[in-house]
Amino acid sequence: MILQVLLVDDEPAIRATLSRFIEELGCFVTQAADVAEALALLDAFEYDLVVTDIMMPKGSGIDVLRSVRGRDNPCPVVMITGSPMVESASEALRLGAFDYISKPVHKEQIVHVARRALEFRRVSQENDRFRNDLEAIFTSVQDAIISVDRDLKVLNFNSSAATICGINSGAAGTSFYDLPLRCDKKCRGALETAIHTRKPVQTRYFRCGGLGNEQYVSVSVTPRRVTDRQVEGAVIVVRDESSLYQLEKKQAPRNSFSGMIGRSGAMQMLYSMIERLAGVPSTVLIRGENGTGKELVAAALHANGGRHERPFIKVNCAALTETLLESELFGHVRGAFTGALRDKAGLFEKADGGTLFLDEIGEISPQMQVKLLRVLQERELVRVGGATPVKVDVRIIAATNRDLARDVDEGRFRQDLYYRLKVVELIVAPLRERPEDLPLLVEHFVSRLNAKLGRNISGVSDEALRLLTRFPWPGNVRELEHALEHAFIMCPSRMILPDHLPPVFHVAAVADGATMRERILEALARNAGNKSRAARALNIDRKTLYRKMHEYGISDPTP
Repeated sequence: MILQVLLVDDEPAIRATLSRFIEELGCFVTQAADVAEALALLDAFEYDLVVTDIMMPKGSGIDVLRSVRGRDNPCPVVMITGSPMVESASEALRLGAFDYISKPVHKEQIVHVARRALEFRRVSQENDRFRNDLEAIFTSVQDAIISVDRDLKVLNFNSSAATICGINSGAAGTSFYDLPLRCDKKCRGALETAIHTRKPVQTRYFRCGGLGNEQYVSVSVTPRRVTDRQVEGAVIVVRDESSLYQLEKKQAPRNSFSGMIGRSGAMQMLYSMIERLAGVPSTVLIRGENGTGKELVAAALHANGGRHERPFIKVNCAALTETLLESELFGHVRGAFTGALRDKAGLFEKADGGTLFLDEIGEISPQMQVKLLRVLQERELVRVGGATPVKVDVRIIAATNRDLARDVDEGRFRQDLYYRLKVVELIVAPLRERPEDLPLLVEHFVSRLNAKLGRNISGVSDEALRLLTRFPWPGNVRELEHALEHAFIMCPSRMILPDHLPPVFHVAAVADGATMRERILEALARNAGNKSRAARALNIDRKTLYRKMHEYGISDPTP
């Protein structure tokens, strides 16, 4: 495409000379002898560059400059004058002139300035096109897009952010912490993690309140980088996937997945998250009470991902002293300490290409936290007593039963390491919150224990199962397995009965019965002995109330 240049000067000889110079750049030059002619040409055509004299008999080049700058998509304007004055130069530059040249104009000078001005025009047009494309994408997509700085102050957002997240028009400049959103801001954790780790964070299907209805969204956060070690903020994209979530929810629930047992909603969500995370190398933090099966989750992440043929190495951080843990993780060189008779590769090196599972990560010392952080950041380590860095490619999965966020607030755990570990967090629900999984787990352990102990136990009686279901399970699934093994040993027949269970279950049942007796007595007293109203207060029917009154030895208060 030939570039169009408008040359304005009242002297024909100067116009002819400058036109010849500029045409050597491959431009088509249109000449105007005065301001009026130039303004008419500007109204009729679009130009890529205007070169104009300032001092002319019938007007000033400043008028041409003002006209160009007042139009949409203005082109660069180069000012030329034979009587340079500081005031006119300052005025021209203040009004937006690209450059200012004094007469006599030399060829090298005008060619150099014109080339720079045309390049500026080209880059400006490309930026405008790019900006318009981004604006079109930004406003048309149905996902909520929110841009924040490194302090989480909102810079920009699209119209979908109002629909999905409830962000109002005055949110720009407001801290993300202070936005009046109709949710608990769960996505804030993803934002903080992306900024601190300088890595993208993705998570799907968490519950979010919006516009009076519960919705399930996926969140993707991408840091806006300045350098490899510094970010200036992040862009968060929130997609409403409520329809897809409801569709998946309607599918038949799985009873098991990769060695884990359960068909509850919490377990179905966990299975789905493992499938989504298995194929990516992101660091995962698994949080749950003791005995919930965090190691099974870690093993499932490894077994279902692209590293399944590489090593899966487990280490219990709480079982080793600080010195021994450092040597086990990073290895050591000969002579590093007493007994170090030869070089030894650590678990990081042994897990190269695979997965390293760091259980009880919350128990490591502050010194080990610093050393572990360095390995996670640099992807290299130095053996104890050595000096040569060793590169490692290891996916880290960590687990803890502690509230690491609280430990960070109280200064017991490094914030930067916490965010490095918590790229994605998986919560394993305790057994007491998913009682519908207990029959499946009982069936699973009965089968396993029959094989282990050489027995032929057919199952658990209804009465024993009721005791198991009412129990709070402070030790979770592991405690359930141990309780059933105890029952196997005590059971002389093929059916496990209540008497075969450990004594703690009978104590709990008695306590539960005492509590129920007290509730019934209180309900009857508050309702003046009226059993219908007492049953409604207890959320049971009258027949159940009569049966429980007889069971707990409560006499009928009515005459």
